Amino acid sequence: MIGRITGTLIEKHPPQIVVDVNGVGYEIDVSMATFYNLPAVGEKVSLHTHLAIREDAHLLFGFGSETERRVFRELIKVSGIGAKTALAVLSGLSVEDIASAVAAQETGRLVKTPGIGKKTAERLLLELKGKLDFIGVSALPSAAGRVSDDVRQALLALGYNDKEADLVLKQVPADLPVSEAIRQALKLLSKG
Repeated sequence: MIGRITGTLIEKHPPQIVVDVNGVGYEIDVSMATFYNLPAVGEKVSLHTHLAIREDAHLLFGFGSETERRVFRELIKVSGIGAKTALAVLSGLSVEDIASAVAAQETGRLVKTPGIGKKTAERLLLELKGKLDFIGVSALPSAAGRVSDDVRQALLALGYNDKEADLVLKQVPADLPVSEAIRQALKLLSKG
């Protein structure tokens, strides 16, 4: 098993990179979270890796942190989830978001990932329950967190994207009731 790669980053073509280690170029698939944190081409890089051996290929997956690799390994243990789908989940959500969704048993965040439908999201939540505790996300968000999640879901349902919702949520006071928070968020969005 190849557990870690350290070398010179020589190519970046999302989601794949090539790392040169003493003259050998390793093709590594990475999540977009890891990809965006990579140094420039020509710089030294070190990644935690997971080697998947199939009948037709040996595939190497790279991660910027040990926690991300552990979540990947838990994801691929879920029936019906392959390495590419697990990488897509890690590209669409942070490890904290995944753990939070699992702790709260919330399918909403997971179904936004390409390749994850409602049934697959429900299976993920069921099979991962209690297995991501090492991340340290509480199952019960604070009242402010619940309000913020409700407002976010409302904005997404109205057609706003994740980035717009996240930006406006930073400006809305956390202690407002949900309906007032939605009103203020919509006002802010209409101005910008």
